[in-house]
Amino acid sequence: MNVVMIVPTGIGCEIGGHCGDGNPAARLLGACCDNLVLHPNVVNASDINEMPPNALYVEGHHLDQFLMGKLFLKKVRSNKVLVVVNKADYQSINAVSAARATLGLDAEILELRKPLHLIARMENGVATGDVINWRELVEQVNEHEFDALGIATPITIDNDTLAAYWRDGGVNPVGGVEAIATRFIGEALEKPCAHGPVDYALTGFKEVVDPRIAVEIITENFVHCLLKGLHKAPRLSRTEGMSNRDVDCMVSPYGCFGAPHQACLDAGIPVIVVRENKSCLNVPEHPKFIYVENYIEAAGMIMALKAGVHPSSVRRPIPYTKVQRAELAAAAN
Repeated sequence: MNVVMIVPTGIGCEIGGHCGDGNPAARLLGACCDNLVLHPNVVNASDINEMPPNALYVEGHHLDQFLMGKLFLKKVRSNKVLVVVNKADYQSINAVSAARATLGLDAEILELRKPLHLIARMENGVATGDVINWRELVEQVNEHEFDALGIATPITIDNDTLAAYWRDGGVNPVGGVEAIATRFIGEALEKPCAHGPVDYALTGFKEVVDPRIAVEIITENFVHCLLKGLHKAPRLSRTEGMSNRDVDCMVSPYGCFGAPHQACLDAGIPVIVVRENKSCLNVPEHPKFIYVENYIEAAGMIMALKAGVHPSSVRRPIPYTKVQRAELAAAAN
């Protein structure tokens, strides 16, 4: 049983749209299947990544390509991770050293010749931004041997915007530009990749915040989550491995529709939509999707699919009316 779980970045999903708050739902769904394919936004949480052991950590654009049948996923025991930084300072060195010591990660740091600049902003309530010097990054890393790429660079964001998010919640304002950066870079390299910000803090901010954001407040360096994810991220292939034909269903937040949803429709993959996990987009319901109220129901739906049991057969049946019984009797005669 193979399940895909998505929580699109930068659209304010109630669960998984903040900082790693999709981890409990991922662990629940992971317990219902053999493999849970997900993207970094679902489980990345600064210093924390509690994805289930059967998770396959796949960059968002690569996940779209996988669902379209253009990429295959190959499981690995471990990857050699190249970590690119604008400056190899104590933060980056200690973060990578910690991953070596605790994960057993094979990793090295590479200082970029041209710094990567990520500039985050909000447009019409959606997080987006600009990515500068990503082509130069791709050219430089292609000089090295590695299996997966970690990107640990700063994100430029207005302090008022960041403070408002930490105090009032809403759409995570930096997730959008990170997704754009990893899409550009991952597509060019065709290797697993993920981004984590450094120097991402407000001096003197010492307030109690929404639990879904709290990990950002207690973290100094934001890259351990991606190092854990990339450690065993599946490698990408054009010819062999797990394909979209092996996917049994995809679980999505409510009120969004994009490339992965269309790919599932095209491939005949059932899409389970969780109403409780609303986005800010308010896309209308689709007649071919399966709607459930929460992730507990989504887990039950996955188990029903796994068991080959139609969901209606395990619910209280609605009795026929007298007119319906008469119609059935007449049809039988």
